[in-house]
Amino acid sequence: MFTINEYFDGKVKSIAFENAEGRATLGVMAAGEYEFGTSTVEYMTVISGSMIVKLPGKIEWETFVSGQTFIVEKDRKFQLQIPETAAYKCIYK
Repeated sequence: MFTINEYFDGKVKSIAFENAEGRATLGVMAAGEYEFGTSTVEYMTVISGSMIVKLPGKIEWETFVSGQTFIVEKDRKFQLQIPETAAYKCIYK
């Protein structure tokens, strides 16, 4: 039904589930810097707080705030700077 995921010594936690939109996670990230890799296309929406993101192939960092979404292509790595605790929803396609 639900899968609990934990990364970076518990600083990133999420609950994975499936619904009509497909596979998804809802999660929180503590302040810090992280790098993730993708195995599918990911649509990440900031629910609370902000995320400073360096997308694959980009030189500049971009800030995303509550309600904004960024997309990361399959089989790529992206970097995040989280200035304060943030929550997100990720849809996997």
